[in-house]
Amino acid sequence: MHIAGLQKTTLLDFPGKVACTVFLAGCNFRCPFCQNAEILGGCPEEVPEEEFFSFLEKRKGLLDGVCVSGGEPLCGDVAPFLARIKALGYAVKLDTNGSFPERLKALAAEGLIDAVAMDIKSSPDRYAVLTGVPCDMKKIRESAEFLLGGALPYEFRTTCVAPLHRPEDFVRIGKWLAGAKAYFLQNFRPGEHVPAEGLSPFSPAELAAFKQLLLPYIPNAKIRGE
Repeated sequence: MHIAGLQKTTLLDFPGKVACTVFLAGCNFRCPFCQNAEILGGCPEEVPEEEFFSFLEKRKGLLDGVCVSGGEPLCGDVAPFLARIKALGYAVKLDTNGSFPERLKALAAEGLIDAVAMDIKSSPDRYAVLTGVPCDMKKIRESAEFLLGGALPYEFRTTCVAPLHRPEDFVRIGKWLAGAKAYFLQNFRPGEHVPAEGLSPFSPAELAAFKQLLLPYIPNAKIRGE
């Protein structure tokens, strides 16, 4: 695997567990607000795979889980990589954009993932604007339906970016994902590697208003960190 980075400890990325987060290079989307844009097409300085697994060996008993993020981890054959993590006794949480439902379902069927966080870019009619590329919404919907079916613990999450998101987007998201067990709004954070200019976070009041639009459909909707 092409490992672009490693966060050695996190209490946030894998709810309920002390974990590390490993970032895999490569992605099929080109979201203009991406925080990890420098690794979407690869990375000049990779973490050697054996170095990563040596780290996991040493952290046995200190870490409970591994969050596998990106980029988009499902762009390649991630199953052998996840199997090695599981063999060391760690729980695995997968971050995904939902564009590879067949791979997502296969990993779940093989017992290689214990939880999933799926990014919801926007309302279905606005996906191409937020992903920067043509998007097969049938696949996105298939992944969402699979998670909504309850096979795995999951969360949906939307990074809110001004001026890319509009109030009506959240009404449509709410109708799409009605009854979701976990949905989070998280505010955009400007950074040096963000591809597009002119993007900014929303105010706390604006985020709260988006949440109110979601609540009739997703009563568990929350703002990350509140």
